[in-house]
Amino acid sequence: MRCYVLSAPGTIDGLHLVERPDPTPGPRQVLVRVRATSLNYRDLITVEGKYARAAPKPDLIPLSDGAGEVVAVGPGVTRLAVGDRVAGCFMQKWIGGEIDATAQASAMGGAIDGMLTELAVLEEDGAVVLPTHLGFEQGATLPCAAVTAWNALVEIGRIKAGDTVLVQGSGGVSIFALQFARMFGARVIATSSSAAKAERLKAMGAEAVIDYRATPDWDQEALRLTGGRGADIVVEVGGAGTLPRSFLAARLGGRIAVIGLLTGPSQVDPMPILRRNLRVQGLYVGSRQMFEAMNRAIAAGGLEPVIDRIFPFAEAKEAYRHLKGQGHFGKVVIAH
Repeated sequence: MRCYVLSAPGTIDGLHLVERPDPTPGPRQVLVRVRATSLNYRDLITVEGKYARAAPKPDLIPLSDGAGEVVAVGPGVTRLAVGDRVAGCFMQKWIGGEIDATAQASAMGGAIDGMLTELAVLEEDGAVVLPTHLGFEQGATLPCAAVTAWNALVEIGRIKAGDTVLVQGSGGVSIFALQFARMFGARVIATSSSAAKAERLKAMGAEAVIDYRATPDWDQEALRLTGGRGADIVVEVGGAGTLPRSFLAARLGGRIAVIGLLTGPSQVDPMPILRRNLRVQGLYVGSRQMFEAMNRAIAAGGLEPVIDRIFPFAEAKEAYRHLKGQGHFGKVVIAH
């Protein structure tokens, strides 16, 4: 099989396309012919050697997100069968309940090999069947960004119809959060510095989009748009540059799901959390049970993931460079 390996973290050019023997599934494992993968910000900073959570394993096969069909099963497999269309779970050993060290140590494309390969061995319990209306390219967008957004809104945010959700930017997590929020009948306020992207966010259902460069005090604008009340749920992806304003943009007793550090590390002043009685929760993607619940909602609502661009497998490095350029709207996908 052909696969990409990260032989020298530091730059995108540290990725190399190599030949390896075809793998064989062991007990309670399945072999998947990967048809598509998608990129997350984590994948970029892993390749660049900037991922703070943990150093990647040597000669890592990158990417957590991928979809394909099961082509072989190991002994004892009962959940899946040859021919099933599946996506791998971000953490191969987080089935349900709270995250633990075992789950964290099974994160694909970091702690263990990922999906930027023609064939991948997955745990039987580490894969989910795709919604029938989604193709492989769309299915490949789900494991990290979509599950993260679902966890933020449903598990942490306890979203309900009529809530106001504040999302930041137009990356994968934020767009899925917008789509899920609208599915639940919530109102969405978004931030963006791009007029073109703002129009696309509005077309997808955002009631208002705040230009955070033209309006640096965007938290105050969010309060104005909510009649002084603030957002029920803030999907916080920025980090140091946005977190203090997210505290002020949330309503009293609001929920803030802290997902990313796109603007670098942060030193947090806890006073707004205390004064506003906020519930601030960090999250690390989600479990297989969350993935399955999300897929049921996606199937029922006919949700279509937003794909910015699809690159061929041979141009995987160009896909990384496209993501790094930050001009994308939605997910960057690699078709195998």
